Amino acid sequence: MILIDYSQIALSNIIVQKLNDENMIRHMILNSIRMYNKKYRNEYGQMVICADGINTWRKNFYPAYKASRKKGRDSSGLDWTEIFRVLNLVRDEIKENLPYKVLHLEGCEADDIIGALTYETQEFGKFEPVMIISSDKDFIQLQKFSNVKQYSPIQKKAVTEKHPRKYLFEHICRGDKGDGIPNILSADNCFVDEIRQTPLRQNLIDTWIDDAEIMPDEIKRNFQRNTKLIDLNEIPEDIYNNIVNTYDGQKPAMKMKVLNYLIKKRCNNLIEVVEEFYNG
Repeated sequence: MILIDYSQIALSNIIVQKLNDENMIRHMILNSIRMYNKKYRNEYGQMVICADGINTWRKNFYPAYKASRKKGRDSSGLDWTEIFRVLNLVRDEIKENLPYKVLHLEGCEADDIIGALTYETQEFGKFEPVMIISSDKDFIQLQKFSNVKQYSPIQKKAVTEKHPRKYLFEHICRGDKGDGIPNILSADNCFVDEIRQTPLRQNLIDTWIDDAEIMPDEIKRNFQRNTKLIDLNEIPEDIYNNIVNTYDGQKPAMKMKVLNYLIKKRCNNLIEVVEEFYNG
């Protein structure tokens, strides 16, 4: 199974190349998908496009989640309304015309889809190799499973971690500034109200990793906050089941549609390598 973090592979190129044009964005996304499919299809099989939905459960649980991202977009000089329109358009075109399952569900992020489908491979009889295409370090935790590997499109190399369980614990303690999650010594409103985080020393983390129960109550509460937001084993049961049921019930488009789609969208360079979009 090849799990593509759709927004991540698209946005990394859009930001670097300052893309705003619909045709250029489409070509970039399709070419990336083609490349990863060709590279990994023989070993990992079916590709799944994992896309962010709206009204995510993390935002409802923790309103400050990713709240500061809008500021960064506003200062980028890019037309984000147009970019998201094109991303959504191309996502739907992929679902309609390419031979891959495309999961885009209300209430959940691509992280949840990748997490849930990876956990499902651990169920009896379902064990299969998984390649995650994303630069997001949140997925390092999934390397606790021996069948999981990750490739970073930004760094253009494999993401590896010898101690993924320890990494997850430290990640929870330190939080994630990019997602608006403070460290466990800091309050919920830390980033929203631009309050400096309380510094967290490594020796404290080392002490708690051996016995988290000795954390003071307020810190333990913040640890539970961060665990809910970061640990992919914390996906709500209804969200998890919806992901799995949607995946099981969805049929990819027939591969005969690929060529007509590429011709219609005038993706001339991709027409020449159309067979590289197929699953095998």
